Amino acid sequence: VQLQASGGGLVQAGDSLRLSCVFSGGTFTKHSMGWFRQAPGKEREFVAAISGSGAGTFYAGSVKGRFTISRDNAKNTVYLQMNSLKPEDTAVYYCAAVYGSLGATTAQAMRVPYEYWGQGTLVTVSS
Repeated sequence: VQLQASGGGLVQAGDSLRLSCVFSGGTFTKHSMGWFRQAPGKEREFVAAISGSGAGTFYAGSVKGRFTISRDNAKNTVYLQMNSLKPEDTAVYYCAAVYGSLGATTAQAMRVPYEYWGQGTLVTVSS
């Protein structure tokens, strides 16, 4: 499995940005997908995740209500729509994939051992 993330850039606070991650080399619908981010000097953190069917979505509290994860199974692509961006959203964003389900809760979705990772795309939000 290979993951190719794109869509990062420099935006101002309050702006929107949409990240994309193209999946290849496997059966997309059998993989749950996640977005993580790592800010300078900080640990990588969970942002959002979506089940293989798209029916289940999970969000970190810091982005809930502002970010939306979605997937287009016909295009083998997962998206992260980011609205009302804040300077603290500045980070390298990574997409990740895991075969199977995420579980029923956000805590479970965060702890799933994601097997495959993309290369990351930088999002910088200026104040």
